[in-house]
Amino acid sequence: MAQLEVSGIVHRYGSHTVVDGVSFGVDSGTIACLLGPSGCGKTTLLRCIAGFEDLAGGEIRLQGRRVSSPGRRLPPERRQIGMVFQDYALFPHLSVEANVGFGLAGLSGDERRRRVGDLLQTVGLSGQGQRYPHELSGGQQQRVALARALAPRPQLILLDEPFSNLDVDLRERLSLEVREILRSQGITAVLVTHDQHEAFAMADEVGVMAGGTIQQWDTPYRVYHEPANRFVADFVGQGVFLPGVVLDERRVEIELGVLQSRLPLECSPGCAACGKGCGVEVLLRPDDVVHDDRATLSGEVRSKAFRGAEILYTLRLQSGVEVLSLVPSHHDHAIGEMIGIRLDVDHVVAFRSTAPEPRGSARAIRLHR
Repeated sequence: MAQLEVSGIVHRYGSHTVVDGVSFGVDSGTIACLLGPSGCGKTTLLRCIAGFEDLAGGEIRLQGRRVSSPGRRLPPERRQIGMVFQDYALFPHLSVEANVGFGLAGLSGDERRRRVGDLLQTVGLSGQGQRYPHELSGGQQQRVALARALAPRPQLILLDEPFSNLDVDLRERLSLEVREILRSQGITAVLVTHDQHEAFAMADEVGVMAGGTIQQWDTPYRVYHEPANRFVADFVGQGVFLPGVVLDERRVEIELGVLQSRLPLECSPGCAACGKGCGVEVLLRPDDVVHDDRATLSGEVRSKAFRGAEILYTLRLQSGVEVLSLVPSHHDHAIGEMIGIRLDVDHVVAFRSTAPEPRGSARAIRLHR
């Protein structure tokens, strides 16, 4: 049975619909993520699950028990939900121990001390119990906030942009650490973020949101490699759309060659499904374009971004189209140099051409993410 069931929920602020018919389920022990741009409704959806907002439609169930529906809302404190906020929301006048133990008033003194001590050890803050929040780093404060949320043994943990106030390196490291902590405790969790790297590092399942709806609910792998629509393809990852022509229901031709598709191709308007000659736009990710000195195809290095172990090259093809290529950094090429490339595409992602163009067109659409 799903730990959390969200069924067709609708939330409005006045006449403005913020969450519009959203449905999904999260199984026990699963870490799920609501991923999307600012204003897409993901935080409002999280607040509905927490019990802070009323529903205009649908229902929310926790372990099969209905906790929200139109005209009915179980208070947040009765939902057995832990919440980790973006700004940590620690009590500045309380010690770390007192913050973590704040929700354990029903336990005896000894039980409370044991539980707090166990959690501080779990989150890597043993010996820090007598310090105060202002004496801690941002990462340490976030661990205290997580320990406080875990203390009452909730059915579900909700995390609202929990790492957005941290620097990039700490955010990546802490997201992995928090995932391991949740795993070790067997906790079901729902994370809200606009950061795809954070989502992929933590989540077993990702729901990509836009305009108050979920565009795709899937594993991180499928969201990246098999986006359900153009919005998901644009929002997740980097890449370039190249014009292509459908050869048959499993093949499409682009400037760099013929790609074999394992999925039906979505063709341009007015064409029969996967009809020969239809115009499409084919997504190429940086890892689809492989540097190979022996290849017959080549591209001119237009720009490069050093990333330590890798370099992200922007390459101009013969037609003038630019593509991205992620290359091990020991292949260090100069701007203007021609380098050999080949395609290594496991998943062909093609969408309808917004304006069908003749074969050989040099138009490409670059994703700025």
